[in-house]
Amino acid sequence: MQSALLLPVPAAEAAVGPHRARLDASARDGVPAHITVLYPFLPPGGIGPAVLAELRRLFAAVPRFSFTLDRVRWFDQSVVWLGPSDESRFRALIDLAGGAYPSCPPYGGVYEDVVPHLTIGDRGGQAELQAAAEAVRPLLPIVTEATRVILMAGPDPRREPGPWQTMASFPLG
Repeated sequence: MQSALLLPVPAAEAAVGPHRARLDASARDGVPAHITVLYPFLPPGGIGPAVLAELRRLFAAVPRFSFTLDRVRWFDQSVVWLGPSDESRFRALIDLAGGAYPSCPPYGGVYEDVVPHLTIGDRGGQAELQAAAEAVRPLLPIVTEATRVILMAGPDPRREPGPWQTMASFPLG
């Protein structure tokens, strides 16, 4: 089992939901449209009341903020995603969570620059990913508000598929 801290983006579901259902395994496992704050996080068995209280305090200190998803972008040609017009608030949130839990570097420390993004798809082949990108582009911009971070837990997708569950929700201040 593993866990993640995610900023859900329900306003994006209408635009990306049908594509994520086909092209993003996490959507099939119950993970909503989101921008990742910290993944992987702590093993679920190690998340007790003290960690939950610390996360609640941490995120309550971050004011809610409006943002706009207005870009369709790519990581190589294998992952298509939406990006916010201003990444700074997301980068600050990622840095805050990573600083509070240095044993959990974003994406395991694999990437030097963690780019805030909402994945549309990372499977299904180039033609399907390109078609999804073109279908989503006319639905932009998506203007919404960051109001909470959720803690979700589920099996390691590299080993087995399976449902992810929300363990807790932390309102932003």
